[in-house]
Amino acid sequence: MTVLTPADALRRFRGQLPARARLYVGGCSGEPLGFAEAFRDAPGLAAGLTFLGQWVPGLNQTDWAGLHPEAEAETTFLAPALRPSFEAGRTRILPLAYSSSWDWLARTPLDGALMLVSPPDAGGNVSLGVSPDFGPLILSRPEVPVLALINPQMPAPPHSPKVPLSRFHLVAEESRALVSVPPAPLAPAFSAIARHIAALLPEGATLQFGIGNVQQAVLTELAGRKGLSIHSGIISDPVMGMLDADPGLQVTTGVAVGTAALYARLAEEPRVRFLPVSETHALARLAALPRFAAINSVLEVDLFGQANAEFIRGRQVSGTGGLTDFLRGARASEGGIGITALVSTAREGTVSRIVPRLAPDATSVTRADIDTVVTEYGAACLRDLDSDARAGALIALAAPAHRPALEAAWQDMRRTL
Repeated sequence: MTVLTPADALRRFRGQLPARARLYVGGCSGEPLGFAEAFRDAPGLAAGLTFLGQWVPGLNQTDWAGLHPEAEAETTFLAPALRPSFEAGRTRILPLAYSSSWDWLARTPLDGALMLVSPPDAGGNVSLGVSPDFGPLILSRPEVPVLALINPQMPAPPHSPKVPLSRFHLVAEESRALVSVPPAPLAPAFSAIARHIAALLPEGATLQFGIGNVQQAVLTELAGRKGLSIHSGIISDPVMGMLDADPGLQVTTGVAVGTAALYARLAEEPRVRFLPVSETHALARLAALPRFAAINSVLEVDLFGQANAEFIRGRQVSGTGGLTDFLRGARASEGGIGITALVSTAREGTVSRIVPRLAPDATSVTRADIDTVVTEYGAACLRDLDSDARAGALIALAAPAHRPALEAAWQDMRRTL
């Protein structure tokens, strides 16, 4: 098979698609950045395209619908990079959980796909590397032609899906650093949150966590603890410390996003298995994991136990992702626990993130799905509490300066319930 430059391959591939075509593009660490650059150099190729994918806030920075005034996009996250095309009405946000996103991509019309892969092995197979998440689904649709971008910097972990290079319609190659997210300095509040979470975890727990400060803090706190396992949609650099500390640790994930050190480690790490979203986020699979502990962060929790993970002052900044998938999986797991974590304040302590009531459009987690809430001030299990007890428990997790106002607000609301 002839291997082309990204620009030549994209030009040839676009010429074989309909004038108005729907094109899947990989996300997370599997985002084919070389094709994004090729589109920028020849923006006319994006005219008439609708791009579809899962581009995660904090990870992916390409506004695919912004590549041309006649381009559009469909996705489930509103990453900051997508806001210009979203405000122009060309990026459409579907309010779907990650498990439902799999179903959407299985049935939505597609005319083609762009995917990032590793170099082929001796048997002519390429790996989906550290970001298979939705890749196996797209490749399982024989009617969808796929343009592969081979990147020598994409590792081929021992346990990641592989596919014959012959599956691809066209192939390009370019060496380019993968999407990278290094660990960030953490505020002291996150260390306190991590200690509270660590105290809640049962022996032999199977951990899930979202990307970001809470994951980094919790994994750092747990680095010396043995007997745990990981089943998560995403992992990042701090997992290396746990692998070093516990030779028996087994990790299942759909994506890894971190630094070059993480990618190099995973290229040779037999204890990490990469699976598609249909397995990492499936309720039946999660429910079958004993002591499944889902650990995720949100932006706000109100006194009813509802959580907001998507809106700041009325503006959408993210999506639901796997949050509800994992909370429901933890509730269905024998001995499981669903932990929702947040720092108690924002804007240097002037704004409480424990609020009286969420805005009508800001409920990402219903009060029926919430389990245990953690801030730097402690943890509260809400699962079996009535409304008054929930409100009291959540007020106790707020910053002390905000508790009197929250108590007064609850008393006012309570009279109208």
